[in-house]
Amino acid sequence: MTIATAVDGYLRHVAVERGLAANTVAAYRRDLGLYTAWLAGQPDADLADAPARPITNLRAITRHHVSAFVQYLGLRPESPLTAASIARILSTVRGFHRFLLGEGLVETDVAHDSKPPKLVLRLPKAISIEQVAALLAATDGDDVQRLRDKALLELLYATGARVSEVVDLNVDDVRLEDFDSVRLTGKGDKQRIVPVGSFARAAVSDYLVRARPMLSARGRSTPALFLGLRGQRVSRQNAWLIIRAAAERAGLTVPVSPHTLRHSFATHLLAGGADVRVVQELLGHSSVATTQIYTLVTADTLRDMYTLSHPRAR
Repeated sequence: MTIATAVDGYLRHVAVERGLAANTVAAYRRDLGLYTAWLAGQPDADLADAPARPITNLRAITRHHVSAFVQYLGLRPESPLTAASIARILSTVRGFHRFLLGEGLVETDVAHDSKPPKLVLRLPKAISIEQVAALLAATDGDDVQRLRDKALLELLYATGARVSEVVDLNVDDVRLEDFDSVRLTGKGDKQRIVPVGSFARAAVSDYLVRARPMLSARGRSTPALFLGLRGQRVSRQNAWLIIRAAAERAGLTVPVSPHTLRHSFATHLLAGGADVRVVQELLGHSSVATTQIYTLVTADTLRDMYTLSHPRAR
């Protein structure tokens, strides 16, 4: 079996048997495309850490090749990758080799002992409650675009949803008569119910009644909740541009992205006394360890407040 055929088999496996989302499978395909191209001696066959000759046989891959590939990722002359990107790609490669062993296509898992570079702990970049309020206020207005933007940003902050989860919503997912929660579909098609506060409910209601019918008339019929100016479903990229424009109008000097609202949602809940496992469920994290990083953000805030306020703190 060729390496390319094995890759196709692995991607079918993660898509069908493990039920991974299409975006995740696409990321795996990109990672393994980089790996197999390197094994074939492309695009930098003259590098000292590239294979001496093209590797086309699954059984010819050794631990040395996997280790050398990791080194190559950090030394690429055109664009060295960060430690986080290398760790993600290596995770894909390790999953691929586990699959090969499990299918009996190889006798050993040559990637089992491969270690990613040490990651620097980076705390999520949340903004303050006052900055969120300024961002949301920057979407005030009665025209269809501002009504749409207000509903989008209010819903992102109210639910802590990933931007893909919100732009994938359809009108039928939001019933105004009992709109106190929303069903979100996260990674691996896992669904969760998240409460929606009064500000977001009002913003979405205004948008549905006063703006969406006008936007819908500009394009083909679509069930999408959030529509662009031409009547099509708002994309993740569109959402990012909407938030960036609102941040500029609000005069925010810190970078703001859709994920900033998700980070801020989690941080503000924990600072307000919410249990970390509740926040885990709201965010759709499979492990509480992923959520616990937000407690570090809250601890930093408390430490700063203590330092500024306590007469014997300094």
